Amino acid sequence: MSTDTMTLEEAESGRDWRIWFGLATTLFWLLLGFQYISGVVGWRVFIFQPAEAMGGFLEGAFAPLAFLWLVIGFFLQQRELSQNTKAIRAQYEMMRRTAENAEVQARAITSNALHQRQETMLMVADRVAKQLGAVTGLLFMSSQTLDAGGEATDEQVGEMWHRLGDGDPEVFSRQLLAAHFRAQPESDFEIFYGTEIRARHSETIYSNFKRLMDAVEGCDPEGIIRDAIRGSAHGRVFQFISDHRADPSRADALARVVAPGVERRSP
Repeated sequence: MSTDTMTLEEAESGRDWRIWFGLATTLFWLLLGFQYISGVVGWRVFIFQPAEAMGGFLEGAFAPLAFLWLVIGFFLQQRELSQNTKAIRAQYEMMRRTAENAEVQARAITSNALHQRQETMLMVADRVAKQLGAVTGLLFMSSQTLDAGGEATDEQVGEMWHRLGDGDPEVFSRQLLAAHFRAQPESDFEIFYGTEIRARHSETIYSNFKRLMDAVEGCDPEGIIRDAIRGSAHGRVFQFISDHRADPSRADALARVVAPGVERRSP
């Protein structure tokens, strides 16, 4: 409740017609009593009345006034109770609005914090994508160049590295996807785990991408960022590597090519 409203109510309380009525009636009743004593009883006779008679007279004279002010006080008390009830309701509404505003602010703070975490995660994902671009380039060179038994020439590989440097971190991943779809199942395994060098590169891709996905889970409640990253070329390469690692029939082959001392985490 505002100060202006309280001031207005206080002013209205000071001008309550019941009080004015009570004062006017009291004044009229006193004047009537004085007139009665002066005209009928006489002040000399009234003054020398016994205490019992004077007490009875005053009791009867002021009893109507006492009853009048009792009734006026009752109505004024009812009015005060009504005003207190309105004040309590106004305070309740104010507290409710304050709680709602606090809840809105809390949601806004949480949303801003989540948004900042997501922005930070996107920056981290971009850096990891660039790192994976270099590792997939090494994996591509170790499996798809002419020296490795593939079809990519030195000029083609050089052009891919140039595109990687120009800001295309998934150029080699797309080429690995193309090789994957062209290859037979056995040859596909050779692309990623045919030698210890390829296995080392594949394990690096798996480990870095897996840690990125674990970090994304903490700031992506709707899964939008996770799905976007997993649907990228790097994500598809990661999935192919994960499938090979999870294949029980490849356990012995993986044990032969994964370098000793390198922990192969389970998918």
